[in-house]
Amino acid sequence: MIMRIAFVCGLLLGLGCFTRLPAKAPFTFDALAKIARIDDPQLSPDGKFVAFTVQTVDLAANTKPTQIYVVSLDGGAPVRLTNDGLSNTRPRWTPDSKRIFFVSDRANSSGVPGTSQIWSMNMDGSDSRPITNLPTGADGETISPDGNLIIFTSDVYPGCTPSNATPGTDFDVACNKANVDKDAELKMHARVFTNLLYRHWTQYQGNRRQHLLIQTLSAGKVRDLTPGPLATPPFSLGGPEQYAFSPDSVQIAYVSNTDPDLSTSTNSDIYMVPAAGGPARQITANKGGDEGPLFSPDGKMLAFRTQARPGYESDMWRLAVMDLQTNVITTLSDALDRWVESYTWSADSKRLFFTIDDHGSQPLMMIAATGGGVRTIAQGPTSITSMQFTPGDKVLVYAEQSGSHPVEIYKATSKGGSGIPLTHLNDDIFNTYQSTALDRMTVDGPESSKVESFIVKPPDFDASKKYPVLFLIHGGPQGEWGEAWSYRWNAQVFAGAGYVVVMPNPQGSVGYGQAFTDAVNGDWGGRAYQSIVATINAVTALPYVDSNRMAAAGGSYGGYMIDWMLGHTTAFKALVTHAGVYDLTSEAGTTEELWFPKWEFQGFPWENNTMYERWSPSTFVKNFKTPTLITHGELDYRVPIGQGQELFTALQQMNVPSKLVQFPDEGHWILKPQNSQFWYKTVIDWLNQYTKPPA
Repeated sequence: MIMRIAFVCGLLLGLGCFTRLPAKAPFTFDALAKIARIDDPQLSPDGKFVAFTVQTVDLAANTKPTQIYVVSLDGGAPVRLTNDGLSNTRPRWTPDSKRIFFVSDRANSSGVPGTSQIWSMNMDGSDSRPITNLPTGADGETISPDGNLIIFTSDVYPGCTPSNATPGTDFDVACNKANVDKDAELKMHARVFTNLLYRHWTQYQGNRRQHLLIQTLSAGKVRDLTPGPLATPPFSLGGPEQYAFSPDSVQIAYVSNTDPDLSTSTNSDIYMVPAAGGPARQITANKGGDEGPLFSPDGKMLAFRTQARPGYESDMWRLAVMDLQTNVITTLSDALDRWVESYTWSADSKRLFFTIDDHGSQPLMMIAATGGGVRTIAQGPTSITSMQFTPGDKVLVYAEQSGSHPVEIYKATSKGGSGIPLTHLNDDIFNTYQSTALDRMTVDGPESSKVESFIVKPPDFDASKKYPVLFLIHGGPQGEWGEAWSYRWNAQVFAGAGYVVVMPNPQGSVGYGQAFTDAVNGDWGGRAYQSIVATINAVTALPYVDSNRMAAAGGSYGGYMIDWMLGHTTAFKALVTHAGVYDLTSEAGTTEELWFPKWEFQGFPWENNTMYERWSPSTFVKNFKTPTLITHGELDYRVPIGQGQELFTALQQMNVPSKLVQFPDEGHWILKPQNSQFWYKTVIDWLNQYTKPPA
């Protein structure tokens, strides 16, 4: 089967089809805030409908309500199914396609206020019923193929279950309820820790741990499948599902990390436990990461993705298959030299369809479950996610996005032809505001490498004019720019403000081979910076660029690179650093995921101080001259607030024009609507102050 999905619109945009359309308004934050944020499409088992979530922004209320919709594969307008509560997520169909389970924060008279629970409703939104009623809440539900069970996660008190309990032990509701009430009444708030990873992203570790629970739908009985002190599945920023039922509903595969020091370990493994309860068994023993178990429809194989090198969170994710009868594991995607992102089985269990990171996009590939040649099914200037097939693999449903358009849901048939959009929720916005297709530019980088950048031009672009330039530096450092829509660093908003936006993928970026990604290890200010310098030199030669009006901005590692450039170049009129790493030694001592500095700098500061000092922007304070805006979330435990504060102190003492903006209620990312609005305005005002002459 070959399923060709044509990306006609994207190609037309690249040819400048907008120039023949009526004038549109520049894309602004207000336009960004109006977008319906589509996510998590779920195809019904009978192949007739797709349920999905839509998040909108309520600026006045400073909220982002999320509701569930459904759309027919035959076409027609999507229908909204939920109205109660601010958060209705994770729609999951029953096997007979008659009902939809979901997670909601709506009021539940029999539950605990303020906690999310699992609900179900008819496919038209009627007859909503609570399924769980736990004092610790419930999330992440998955329904068994026979429709009799659900598994889900809950942040429980592990002390309520004996430490030697067998997986599948009854969940002690009364004990957990008593602990919830006790914590709510507690007047003393000291935190006491005896091991690391005591805080993560935006939260300190308390007395609770995430466990995987199972509930019988007929009787409502709840059991704990992962008793003990560990959080299961472990924290993840995304990627594939971390647990799954076998097709016969008898076994459950899940991911866990049992290493004694979780702050330095990336060694997640896959375990199998009977749905009826009983000892869990470890089925992968790789020292790197293993995650995303997905049973084949015939139940004979398990697909997952795996990393080879322990302690390296940015090692290449490879697609693997385990024969469950022989326990033999075969890796399938090594020849591609690309990260595998999402994957799904064909109905006959003979093939796997998967997406990869490749030059800023995510094409769809196919390979036999036994290995062999890889075939490209769909490739274009977009990114594909959430692939699902109707029975018989005749129709593919998927989500598609690009750097110029947010996610919409599409279908494509095995007969070929263009993908057909099933949703048009943002058409009115893009008929009103101008969004510009991404151009590509490639320059010669260090060590004969090729460094690719994406360029977004201002609205109503005129090649005879000269424009100010904004370089955006991505985080990671093992990240990428490309054909993906962003709400936190939206290039269309910056282009709408009148800038030529340049987004380089320097050495360290993903999508260009693992050696290219690895080139930043132990070399943070080396090859990656040289890649950016080569890009800057090429951009300044463009006829429509004003090289005297250039600025640069970045977050996380991108913020590090801004801080590094502060001490190494005066090419920019203004800089913006968000959540940037400024002093490598203090960062290593205060960040939470210690595997990161341990890998990147080949040990801790007391083990490799020379490298820390060499690549730390704080070493070069005496060279700081460029006006710099610093933004930082006070709840950021990945790059703690002290990094931004230390930089601000140095800039002020060096008499460099500078401003520090702290967000008390934000972490590594600025997410709340009014904070985001303020952030965009503050950043653009700062850039304009130094790159645009007074009106």
